[in-house]
Amino acid sequence: MDFYKVLEEAIISSDIEQKERLTLQCLAYCSQNEIRVVSDFSPVVFQAPSYASVCTIVDPRELPARKAFETAEGLATLVHAIAHIEFSAIDLALDAVYRYPDMPMDYKKDWLEVASDEIRHFKMLQYILEALGYDYGSFPVHSGLFDAAQHTAHSVLDRMAVIPRYYEASGLDVSPQILKKLENKRSNPQVQALIDALHVIYEEEIDHVYKGDRWFKYCCEREGKPVSVWFEVLQKYDLTAKQRPHINVAARKEAGFACEEILRLGAKECE
Repeated sequence: MDFYKVLEEAIISSDIEQKERLTLQCLAYCSQNEIRVVSDFSPVVFQAPSYASVCTIVDPRELPARKAFETAEGLATLVHAIAHIEFSAIDLALDAVYRYPDMPMDYKKDWLEVASDEIRHFKMLQYILEALGYDYGSFPVHSGLFDAAQHTAHSVLDRMAVIPRYYEASGLDVSPQILKKLENKRSNPQVQALIDALHVIYEEEIDHVYKGDRWFKYCCEREGKPVSVWFEVLQKYDLTAKQRPHINVAARKEAGFACEEILRLGAKECE
């Protein structure tokens, strides 16, 4: 099996069933074989995200305003936005394996497992979308996570700092707020299904951020840099100015963040 060719096919595919089949194939192979990289292997620089063939990509400022969750369309826009994050996260996890072949086998297994989780998350949300009368691609999306992956392609340390430790960790801050807004609408079966899905996603995303934290610290040690370089990396990519009204201290601590970091992000207390 040409491991990196199969990974590349998984990344560029817009078909979730094909992504799942190829991802599980890579994970099974990775669990039974030592991956050897030929000396002339050069990862492809992807010119567009895999979902470009099914979604209309717009500037984030051009996304339509979110409608009230009481309507099927309003709820569908929320489900679609979360599904898009999960679909993007599949490709990011696969790309983390594909783009940095010199990383250890445990790293490859971790991110293939993450990709498998993200596929399952997406399929849960896709099911809810279909029950509401919509599908992935029914609403416009932005390519922010794809762009972030492009910007960090040159450095696995930067990738681990920005994608799991910044973007995914930010999701841990936001998820409880979304769940709170949905709570009094759970009599709607689709809302209840979304709440159930979000609980699963939230718990598993803590583990994903933990894996990102683990490999970020591995890269720091390998490159002789302190963990505090994380804030320098965020500054390099203009990610320090965003206000954080809710810091999920407990989830971030469980995912590997130190209280010093959490307080510096704006939390009022951390013990």
